[in-house]
Amino acid sequence: MTTTIEVNKKNVKQLLESGTKKKFVIPEYQRPYSWTEDQIETLFSDLVEYTENDNESTYFLGTIVSYENEKKEQEIIDGQQRITSLFLFLRAIYSKLEGDLTSPESKHLAGQIEPALWIQDDLTGAVKKDEILISSRVMSDEANEEFADILITGKADKNSKSNYAQNYLTFQKLLDNYSQSKPMRFYQFINNLLKKAILLPIDADTQNTALTIFSTLNDRGLALSDADIFKAKIYNHLPESDKNYFIEKWQHLEEEAMDVSESIQKLFYYYMFYLRAIENDRKSTTPGIRKYYSKNNFKQLYQPAVMNDLDQLISLWAAVNNHVEISDKEWSKNNDIRILLDVLSSYPNEFWKYPVVIFYLKYQNETYFENKFLAFLKKLAATLSAKYIITPTINAVKVGILNLNANIIDSPDPQFNFSAINLEDLREYVKTPHKNIVRMILKMIAYQHQDNLLPDKWEIEHIMPQKWQTNYFPNDTDVNIQSLVEHIGNKIPFEKKLNIVASNGYFKKKQDSYNQSNIQIVKKLSQTKNSWGLDNIHERDVRVTDELVDILNNWGLNSN
Repeated sequence: MTTTIEVNKKNVKQLLESGTKKKFVIPEYQRPYSWTEDQIETLFSDLVEYTENDNESTYFLGTIVSYENEKKEQEIIDGQQRITSLFLFLRAIYSKLEGDLTSPESKHLAGQIEPALWIQDDLTGAVKKDEILISSRVMSDEANEEFADILITGKADKNSKSNYAQNYLTFQKLLDNYSQSKPMRFYQFINNLLKKAILLPIDADTQNTALTIFSTLNDRGLALSDADIFKAKIYNHLPESDKNYFIEKWQHLEEEAMDVSESIQKLFYYYMFYLRAIENDRKSTTPGIRKYYSKNNFKQLYQPAVMNDLDQLISLWAAVNNHVEISDKEWSKNNDIRILLDVLSSYPNEFWKYPVVIFYLKYQNETYFENKFLAFLKKLAATLSAKYIITPTINAVKVGILNLNANIIDSPDPQFNFSAINLEDLREYVKTPHKNIVRMILKMIAYQHQDNLLPDKWEIEHIMPQKWQTNYFPNDTDVNIQSLVEHIGNKIPFEKKLNIVASNGYFKKKQDSYNQSNIQIVKKLSQTKNSWGLDNIHERDVRVTDELVDILNNWGLNSN
């Protein structure tokens, strides 16, 4: 399907006047107006400097990306902050000119501004000041009506805290000061704003095209997220009686998501895998979330369970990321579940999250959930870690995960359709695992020796330091030592603050720091009487490998 865009350079007057044919709309999914006084002053001073230099070239203000919506309005995708400020700017100028319409300059320039702010009668040219050319519908912005009122009346409440009011008053102050200090330049300043300040409006044929252009162009801060679009779609689909509650619910979700180190955008992404599993979608290609949810005219977004399911996911990530117990979620108090979630959180990519989300949403309210969830997490951790140890790529598990996702919907004891792991290969690869899986391995080993969760901040400690003096091992080559230093037998989890103290000292110097650790396998290591040498690494390689293979077998590796 082809897309079209139209790009025509316009000055401020031409652009804003286009609102007489197609009204400008700041849609619901946009963020509130946020320009500060500093940004207003920068815009004003730049234009003053341009005027003072008698510049004959044009002054570029940036781009405006929009598309014509179903109501024949110009829906602003990018540039809403700029175009809003320009409307306030022109209204402040008009109010200033209104005070002296006796001069021909004031009268002429006021007449130039009127069609850029309001609708005019086709026959008489009479200005309809209650019919402005822009409307803000931003959901979470309570000052939308205040913006409209300023454009209609030319007055702003000095006690208002809104950016609309504060910036309008700033414009008025700046205009008063400039007109008094440079009265002859003042009118040229206004003319420059209207005729020589240039914008580049980009008119797209669809919302998706406009959003794509915006994503490509935007480098000025947070781009619109797909979640912003979803918010507007759900909001507009609701009856009026439910809209206020929805806004409160959405704001609550955004705040809660941030508290658990996620985002509402990510929640929608995880939720997509749940919906795909319900549809028995096992395709290995993952669609973009906007493309997925836009199917069938956004039908999936309008299901009553969506907001509640997203809210439920907050509880899951509170347990995973914040390690907290949730008062009404008994499973979150199960120490074995908490440990398994912590282990999985160190898996090198996000593929572990999708089956966990699906299992949780599908079975969380069942009486058997806690036991089944624990068994599922063990098997998932065993399968994913073993596969990564042998083949450290996403493709090694991608197809298996997508099949598992769909299988979960069919049963709380789902089939794990992954190829079997050769245990002898596993034993060999564990000794020198890919660096991305080391944290997960160390967690699995550590939790066999303690019940409490590991500290939040710990690092991978090399027992034999990565740097050494050559005379420390006089009978071994540097190559052999370097290789063994990176073996799993030479690595432990260790608190960051203690690790800084231990630094790169040799074993006897480190034992005091190890003894202060709250990680049991580290504390036990501090009690070693002998020094730590190459033979110790070999011996611990074997112990760790045996222990890990036993763990994975007990958790259900290679079982169906």
